[in-house]
Amino acid sequence: MSRWAPRSASRQLALQVLYAVDLARGARPGSSMPPVPVADEVFEEVARHFDRPEGARVFARELVAGVMADRNALDERIGRCARNWRVERMAAVDRNVLRLAAYELSATDTPASVVIDQAIELARRFGDDPSPAFVNGVLDAVARDGIGEGVGT
Repeated sequence: MSRWAPRSASRQLALQVLYAVDLARGARPGSSMPPVPVADEVFEEVARHFDRPEGARVFARELVAGVMADRNALDERIGRCARNWRVERMAAVDRNVLRLAAYELSATDTPASVVIDQAIELARRFGDDPSPAFVNGVLDAVARDGIGEGVGT
């Protein structure tokens, strides 16, 4: 499982699944997400391909399900916080790192600093050179925007 801790490995798996669903199904902002069985199939395929243990899969599955259920609200919040950027124009990796982190910020009790640090690491590992700074800036605004709010509120 490499050097990634269990929760980090879960976030990485969740990102890989969200990215695959986003690209394979053309799931752009404003469009509906694919049905859950399709996402489940993608999840199992990605988890098998990257040989993730069951422990990493449990939290990753929760994250993927949450992002998929709340994607429109997450995209709206990200869009408000990403000045001069429409969500559909963002790089697919950046867009899905932001969705994942925005969901975790609003739906879990994980400290914002941990969520943002993990998202920056994912952006560094899978995104382009400007991705970590972009993700950091947008998530800082998302965290400030979401104080006291849950997803979709």
